[in-house]
Amino acid sequence: MGGARGETNGTSTSRRETRVEHDSLGTVDVPAEARYGAQTARAVANFPISGVPIERALIRALALVKAEAALVNGRLRSVPGVTTAMARAIAAAANEVADGRWYDQFPVDVFQTGSGTSSNMNANEVIASLATDRLGPRRPPVHPNDHVNASQSSNDVFPSAIRIAATELVVRQAVPALETLAASLRAKARELAHVVKAGRTHLMDAVPITLGQELGGYATQVEDAAQRLRDAVPRLAELPLGGTAVGTGLNAPKGFGPAVIAALAQRLDLPFTVARDRFASQAAPDALVETSGQVRTAAIGLMKIANDLRWMGSGPAAGLGEIHLPDLQPGSSIMPGKVNPVIPEVVAQVAVQIVGNDTAVAFAGSHGAFELNTYLPVMARNLLESLRLLANVCQVFASRCVDGIVADEATCLRHAGSSPAIATALNPHLGYEVVAGVVQQAVRERRPVRDVVVERGLMAAADLDRILDLGAMTRGGSR
Repeated sequence: MGGARGETNGTSTSRRETRVEHDSLGTVDVPAEARYGAQTARAVANFPISGVPIERALIRALALVKAEAALVNGRLRSVPGVTTAMARAIAAAANEVADGRWYDQFPVDVFQTGSGTSSNMNANEVIASLATDRLGPRRPPVHPNDHVNASQSSNDVFPSAIRIAATELVVRQAVPALETLAASLRAKARELAHVVKAGRTHLMDAVPITLGQELGGYATQVEDAAQRLRDAVPRLAELPLGGTAVGTGLNAPKGFGPAVIAALAQRLDLPFTVARDRFASQAAPDALVETSGQVRTAAIGLMKIANDLRWMGSGPAAGLGEIHLPDLQPGSSIMPGKVNPVIPEVVAQVAVQIVGNDTAVAFAGSHGAFELNTYLPVMARNLLESLRLLANVCQVFASRCVDGIVADEATCLRHAGSSPAIATALNPHLGYEVVAGVVQQAVRERRPVRDVVVERGLMAAADLDRILDLGAMTRGGSR
């Protein structure tokens, strides 16, 4: 990957040193200090779109594939030029990349060729350069295509790398973070199980509920979200490695794909398996669409929970004021003493982003053609970001919001007791229409339901006390 050095204008006021590299299209100037080569430089020039490179989790996954592929190629001895020494050098260089030492050498924009070829070649070139240095000047240079990419194609490596990165994020970050949040909600539900409050449907008064029941419902939502993500893993973790260009495995030695996949599974302790059908796995990224959909479902649940908490915590004088959320920072640049529900707001914003990301993933997934989907980089960008955002926001939601919730028990009880909805418990004794008249009078005159029932002589006070027991109402049944 060496070449003649020269200088080229970087801006009108500065110059930067370059070297000349070549590929199948000819020569191209590459920054002198860069570890990458001609194809990466072309991609940088061709795709000045977002200024955002691919996710680091994906760079790591690409490097892991290259490391294990090199060792398998060296062991099979079926690739000309890939000696045991070269295979070890490639693997060592790839491991350096996987460890994060060379992420700055991956400048290709996320919006690039739809197969991810540019990022695959970026990895090949960086690893080839590092491996050549390891072998020293007396050994033949390591070639990005012939050696690092041996037995592979962008069309099986890139979708495999996306699946590897996504699986690792699901198993190591997203699911544990959801479990942490669920545990926090479950613990808070137990702590506040005795607090009776007004239920609400349509944002209007409904029969009483406890804060424990409400928070326990949220915990179940989050537990279900974690389970849905776990359920997607077996399909997400199917890797098409060994399929090369279109799934047939042309130029890959027998046993190459399964051997690399087994090595990755052992190395990462993750349930990677050989794709049941490499043609389906390479042509249709349905597992990515499914996983993104499960992340979206989790985000929608978090949106509901976050909004409920900020409704319950609204106030302090003109809101519901049933709970107090932790005071984390001043809430206004002009209103002294104002504190806002910043963590629920962050959760809601993340949910909006994840829903948008999922829309992009689903739309991209629907646009595959024949043996390849050419929207893989944008699918990877959105899915991996969604998983990272979900994991981070769940941890923050649990530790900086849910764990610190404090109930205003007096306010909760007052809201529940003054709500005309408690009259629902009188239906079996007085009938729906009679009770409706009681409620209408109570609302009209701003009086407690109990007082109206007694005034009308509909029921004895002792019976009313039994039937209108708020705590008993939260346990269901008839009294």
